[in-house]
Amino acid sequence: MRTAPIAAASILLAALALTACSSDSGGDGGSGSGNDTPASEKKDTGTACKASALTIAFGPSSAAPAAGDEGAVPVTLTNEKGTACTLKGFAAVHLSGGGDSWGLKSQEGAQAAELTLAKGQSASFTISYVRGVAGDSAKSAELEEVVFKLPDDSETKTYKWPDAEVELKSVDRISATVGPFLPVGD
Repeated sequence: MRTAPIAAASILLAALALTACSSDSGGDGGSGSGNDTPASEKKDTGTACKASALTIAFGPSSAAPAAGDEGAVPVTLTNEKGTACTLKGFAAVHLSGGGDSWGLKSQEGAQAAELTLAKGQSASFTISYVRGVAGDSAKSAELEEVVFKLPDDSETKTYKWPDAEVELKSVDRISATVGPFLPVGD
């Protein structure tokens, strides 16, 4: 049974506030983002990449064709400033729809990378998911939005969810994970 709808914006803001920091550990695909080290306890490793200094390309997705199939939505980040910046940890990603919100864990076994992006360099991360059963609210979440935040950045970015419904594992878990930052190109 789904929880009573609550204002999606309030849920997203509260969830993002709880996952504003990052860690290098993987997750199990449940709610939360795999980010459990408070920012005040982290070591400063240089200038963190900020969304405001990056060009962000959301998608195009590799949509799952049928229920039970896997799909993926890539997010590509390009440093447009002259100053190098660093991505470390995982992006804090939340998916929402119908008044519900789910925070994503990192992909099982994924190791957080530390990437430094010079001007013009790019990195990406992927939101992977399992497609749910269309029209079955007990087995699927009809998603509307993706909200994410980079490690050590307070700015959130919101995009329309581009694919079909996502499989529900339980009322508070969906079959979706976030991958590590990977370099793009040479």
